[in-house]
Amino acid sequence: MKKIIDGKLYNTDTAEELGHYWNGLGTNDFRNISESLYRTKNGVYFTAGSGGAMSSYARPCGNMTGGGEGIMVLCVDEAKEWAERHLTAEEYEAIFGQIEEA
Repeated sequence: MKKIIDGKLYNTDTAEELGHYWNGLGTNDFRNISESLYRTKNGVYFTAGSGGAMSSYARPCGNMTGGGEGIMVLCVDEAKEWAERHLTAEEYEAIFGQIEEA
């Protein structure tokens, strides 16, 4: 998937995929979400994914909504929040380094 945002190209084929999340719902479920966290060669984080008509990827379709796909640019803190929600501690630390134990 490719998208130009603020004059810069975000390309899932050339960026490094850091982690993946799927909410476990089938593609025929309106709440289905499947997305991945990426980092570009220049160190910029973004998510790319797809989802059903009741997901954050929903798109207008006449007077209803349908499924869609998209790319969202993230700051480092947003990328860390995404990783905390969707990845294991080991996967998180592989991306962002060792985390201090509580």
